[in-house]
Amino acid sequence: MKTVTEAQSLVLQYCQRLSSCEVAAAEALGLVLAEDVISDVDSPPHDKSVVDGFAVRTADFVEGKGRLEVIEIITAGSVPTKALSAGQTSQIMTGAPLPTGADAIVIVERSNLARGELAKLADLIELHEPKLKPGQNIMRRGIAMQQGEQVLASGTRLRAVELGILAEVGRTKIAVQRRPVVAVLATGDELVPPHCKPAAGKIRNSNGPLLVGMVREADAAPYDLGIALDTADSLREKIVTALANCDLLLLSGGVSAGVLDLVPTVLAELGVVEVFHQVSLKPGKPLWFGVYENDARRCLVFGLPGNPVSTFVSFTLFVRPVLDRLLGRPTLQPIIARLSKAHVCRGDRSTYWPSRLIGDEADATRQVEPLNWHGSGDLRTLLNANALAIFETAGEHPAGEEVPILRL
Repeated sequence: MKTVTEAQSLVLQYCQRLSSCEVAAAEALGLVLAEDVISDVDSPPHDKSVVDGFAVRTADFVEGKGRLEVIEIITAGSVPTKALSAGQTSQIMTGAPLPTGADAIVIVERSNLARGELAKLADLIELHEPKLKPGQNIMRRGIAMQQGEQVLASGTRLRAVELGILAEVGRTKIAVQRRPVVAVLATGDELVPPHCKPAAGKIRNSNGPLLVGMVREADAAPYDLGIALDTADSLREKIVTALANCDLLLLSGGVSAGVLDLVPTVLAELGVVEVFHQVSLKPGKPLWFGVYENDARRCLVFGLPGNPVSTFVSFTLFVRPVLDRLLGRPTLQPIIARLSKAHVCRGDRSTYWPSRLIGDEADATRQVEPLNWHGSGDLRTLLNANALAIFETAGEHPAGEEVPILRL
């Protein structure tokens, strides 16, 4: 039986970064850049006002006051046509270009105009700004980014802010790491779809939606194959589809030692080579992993245990790192926290216990509280979990003991 570390290492040996493809920037959220992005503009493209107010020369202010003639009104999107001379000002809106001669902006609240009121040309405006300094309320050209500057690096995961930057530099299409396609197949005669009321002996398929959601959270593309019965024919039909079209296949259930646990046998018949079966892990011991390869593609196949928390933990420990590797991004690593209360752990396998982390990653006093978890069938407890506390040894673990945790 493999340890968690041994099993993770074996799985990652079969991973390599996926090829890149070009996608619309608007559809790239969560993907990883496969090219550097260079700005084609200065941002801002001109010295601009960051407030509504009046463009002025600080030399015209005496003891924080100025009485200046309005020579122009400059709105956002327009271009100043008049330079400021001594005793002159231009009313200016947020984002508008700075006129020549101006070296500061006085906010409209420091004038005798009401906010939103437009001055009249040739009016004399009373301004008072006791702490006026050159550069006040001005954003200089190119201070955010300059033309020709690299603003995003290959390997960057694209969040909403990166999509905004792509728009700012005019990139409507972008090269990214291809999104892995992950087939999800729940197995078992006892399963019915979530919209059905379970009859006697039946349960709703929660693992399928759980895995589809986790695949999406990992920025991969799920391919939901629904439910397979505990027959070789039903399994074979759906597995063949996944092997022909997907980068990963996740099967839930059918990998233990029961009479109807047919998944390993059917996978072997279809040419999937077993790498390991069973991990010294609680929950998740029955985990099966194999590889299917032909001239056209490689598909990594995970037979996940049927209990929902076992499925969740197995995905977190083995499938999520694969997706991170395929997308070219770092894998989440454990951090250390202190137990907030004593905890007893039984058994001879590494245990990953649903827990609540108190304090953030930078908090040296962070604590972790093991939750009142009722075993691998208790999915509800995960609603309150934001971490898995890792217990490598059995016995009592006192409050204050340092333990590794994986954030969820």
